[in-house]
Amino acid sequence: MGTRFQSFLLVFLISCLILISTASCERKHDGTVRIGLKKRKLDRANRLASQLFLKNRGSLATKEYFRLNDATGDIVPLKNYLDAQYYGEIAIGTPPQKFTVIFDTGSSNLWIPSTKCYLSVSCYFHTKYKASESSTYKKNGKPASIRYGTGAISGYFSDDDVKVGEIVVNEQEFIEATTEPGITFLVAKFDGILGLGFKEISVGNTTPVWYNMVEKGLVKEPIFSFWLNRNPNDAEGGEIVFGGVDPKHFKGEHTYVPVTHKGYWQFDMGDLQIAGKPTGYCAKGCSAIADSGTSLLTGPSSVITMINHAIGAEGVVSHECKAVIGQYGKTMLNSLLAQEDPKRVCSQIGVCAFDGTESVSMNIKTVVDDGASGILNEAMCSACEMAAVWMQSELSQNETQERILTYAAELCDHIPTQNQQSAVDCEKVSSMPIVTFSIGGKNFDLSPQEYIFKIGDGVETQCTSGFTAMDIPPPRGPLWILGDIFMGPYHTVFDYGKARVGFAKAA
Repeated sequence: MGTRFQSFLLVFLISCLILISTASCERKHDGTVRIGLKKRKLDRANRLASQLFLKNRGSLATKEYFRLNDATGDIVPLKNYLDAQYYGEIAIGTPPQKFTVIFDTGSSNLWIPSTKCYLSVSCYFHTKYKASESSTYKKNGKPASIRYGTGAISGYFSDDDVKVGEIVVNEQEFIEATTEPGITFLVAKFDGILGLGFKEISVGNTTPVWYNMVEKGLVKEPIFSFWLNRNPNDAEGGEIVFGGVDPKHFKGEHTYVPVTHKGYWQFDMGDLQIAGKPTGYCAKGCSAIADSGTSLLTGPSSVITMINHAIGAEGVVSHECKAVIGQYGKTMLNSLLAQEDPKRVCSQIGVCAFDGTESVSMNIKTVVDDGASGILNEAMCSACEMAAVWMQSELSQNETQERILTYAAELCDHIPTQNQQSAVDCEKVSSMPIVTFSIGGKNFDLSPQEYIFKIGDGVETQCTSGFTAMDIPPPRGPLWILGDIFMGPYHTVFDYGKARVGFAKAA
């Protein structure tokens, strides 16, 4: 009897230690449910895989970002999930089958690898869902496909109970992935994705897990919040609170802004400052989304180039950029001084076409005033558009024409490669400028310690900028994507009930 009791006690203590160490979930008496997040340490292997993924993806991201439910099928944001650092645990089926997932506010579907995924190498390195072993599984069979730059996650929909923390969502529709694209998920530390975006971007028009939590009364309030632990020496990754917020996770009050376009958690933001100096790019307002599915902070190339210049990031030398400034710089300045719209300046000098709302560039056949048709050079047009933004920003600071042209030529050396990070000098991090975002009339500062990634230790340490460039065309762009670099310093509340997003200094 004593031996049996001691064995039971030992098993019980070990179980408790495991639960404490993984911080998997906890239900509080305040009606909220907390999901502990694990944090992946950045390493060279993942960085290399990330760069290979982006290199192979090429310009597809720019062209297909935010294109949804068209004739070619469903498309969600083209993410580089290899940059994601935070993931947590859920369970599907009866008895529960456990999976690690990224809780992604930039998508809306739940998908995990299926036991019927035979031909994708990625599936053999992750936990797979076994429908035959779940008594609550219900066959659905509707085909599903989510396109990414390097391929598509494809499979079919199934229905089963999904457990998030202590919340059980009965008969939740999700995707069993039978194929997964290349290297993207081969080296990933997670099994799948649990989307927390709006239903408007849900592939297959399926009801997201979060919607079912709210509609079935499984959470106290229609709110969830993210606290991401950015302390690299702390084993605790962070926490998601479903049904409310934890006052211990933030300081002061949240600044709320309304969701302006349902699908992503999209809102309006004001101008961006570098070392207290306005860039002018968002003086009339810009759009942004809060995206927990990426660790990076993405914005228009013209502004990311200005940030790169300020922090000394190494970019790609653009001969086209310098050629435009050398040949047309003074003409562009004169046009801007005459109060000409920066969007029209490049069309006036014949580098871009202009349709009244946006410039038209690469491989787009246009008819100019004399009726002749031709193909415009994308590189020249893009360089001209960026230069116009830089010049406008400097003019607003009352700089001399000579200084403006010199500055624009300097920026040409810091143009980022689309969707890729730029290297910086680790020894100069402490002297880099504060980058400030204006949201809801309040300034949100990011210090260099917050926007620079350090990879490795000692003399082999490498540093990269967390700012990346992606030019999303109108009408959905230009757009800023605020990932974990922003959501780490600022506790983020996603208020589904009032359709708003809130930010406060993280504790």
